[in-house]
Amino acid sequence: MTRSFLAAVDGLSRAAALLAGLLLIASMLVICQMIFLRYVFRAPTIWQTDFVIFTATAAVFLGAPYVLLTRGHVGVDVIEMVVTKPVQRLLGIAGAVLGLAFALAMTVASSIFFYEAYVNEWRTSTVAAITLWIPLLPLPVSFALLSLQYVAELVRRITGTDGFGERP
Repeated sequence: MTRSFLAAVDGLSRAAALLAGLLLIASMLVICQMIFLRYVFRAPTIWQTDFVIFTATAAVFLGAPYVLLTRGHVGVDVIEMVVTKPVQRLLGIAGAVLGLAFALAMTVASSIFFYEAYVNEWRTSTVAAITLWIPLLPLPVSFALLSLQYVAELVRRITGTDGFGERP
């Protein structure tokens, strides 16, 4: 059961990372299109700036669970290097619990924000007047995935394995 849970959560994190990469590629292509329209044809751009801002931001948040999975975040491990293995394990568990608490709080807060934008039909204040719930959707999704990845991290740290019977 633990193996299945960890594999499912890791798979979701990888899928979110793939989506984040595709969003960054789309953002880059739209930037190129926007530059081409502005400087070659002197044509105005309306929706491109909003699209780039929202897709790049969504990519950052959707990539967060994968960064946690791969431990790709920036960390200062000076304290960890000077303490014993049991203390390192406790520090890891404490960090994962605090990270989970933050991710859960952000899941709730961003879900409320998303819901209000959806129910009240909020729009951006730009010329494009984009329906705001669409670019807000990645927030609760990504924080929910990050929460799941923190639970998986806790399972790994508490059991002392990677979930597949191997020591990390």
